[in-house]
Amino acid sequence: MEPARRCSRGVGMAGMVPAEGGLPVKPPSFEYFAPTTLDEAVALLAQHGDEAKVLAGGQSLVPMLNLRLARPAALVDLNRVTGLDYVRAENGHVVIGALARQRAVERSADVAARQPLIAAAIRLIGHPAVRNRGTVVGSLAHADPAAELPAVAVALGAEMVVTGPNGERVVAADDFFVSYLTVDLAPGEVLKEARFPALPPRTGWSIVEVARRFGDFALAGAVATLTLDDQGAASDVRVALFGVADRPVRVPEAEQVLRGERPDDDRIAAAAEAARAALVDPPSDVHASAAYRRHVAGVLVGRALREARERAQASG
Repeated sequence: MEPARRCSRGVGMAGMVPAEGGLPVKPPSFEYFAPTTLDEAVALLAQHGDEAKVLAGGQSLVPMLNLRLARPAALVDLNRVTGLDYVRAENGHVVIGALARQRAVERSADVAARQPLIAAAIRLIGHPAVRNRGTVVGSLAHADPAAELPAVAVALGAEMVVTGPNGERVVAADDFFVSYLTVDLAPGEVLKEARFPALPPRTGWSIVEVARRFGDFALAGAVATLTLDDQGAASDVRVALFGVADRPVRVPEAEQVLRGERPDDDRIAAAAEAARAALVDPPSDVHASAAYRRHVAGVLVGRALREARERAQASG
């Protein structure tokens, strides 16, 4: 393990010195650790507790450091830990390790064949330079409520494999995302991998969003999967929203409208209205009002369900 270094005012990490003419934003001082094994990383995180942050891709954390929205006393960099950059098919799941870059996952043959919704979501994130460094698991651990991948995890019923001083545990995505930028990780724990179920046969999918610019965080977004039985009725429906609450949320009210029914346009319109009605208190900010987010959420659920239906029907 690399010895601890005291980092301040741009020393020791790329991207911490502001661009010429920009605001003089620089991170506060912190101790920097670069463990070479996951056990070392867990020990460091346990030692420093709530004062420590994990660095994987850094595409979310480093800007927060620069703006002093995050002020860790210690930074534990996972990038020298070997064997965490895997993307593989395993036991009916796509399994993604903590250091698998978004770009590698986006281009993975296993992802394309078994769970293309993940790749579609990644293409909405930033631009290629961001995806070359950012990690899928890092996005899940960061848990921005307007991010695409946490919503995909919730919609698909993904599992999070967490490792810490007391060993490993598996957390369902529904339970992992607690609130704004808050997840079910105790001090000393690391999100080691995420397991996404493969798409069943005759299943369509969609992810749609509204953002100020392509690649920005969504003002509102929807994820949907739709499985058809032999009679063309919806045997399984999953709908999740992002950008409209303090975490990604499933919308069972919309799912129940379609489950067991033929997903015709009228039924999908009713599901979209149910999703809109279920949003009791969406956030309101300088970018969008609560009323706007509620309206757009319903529109996006309808659009996502129609796209999912078309893909399911085309899959035979």
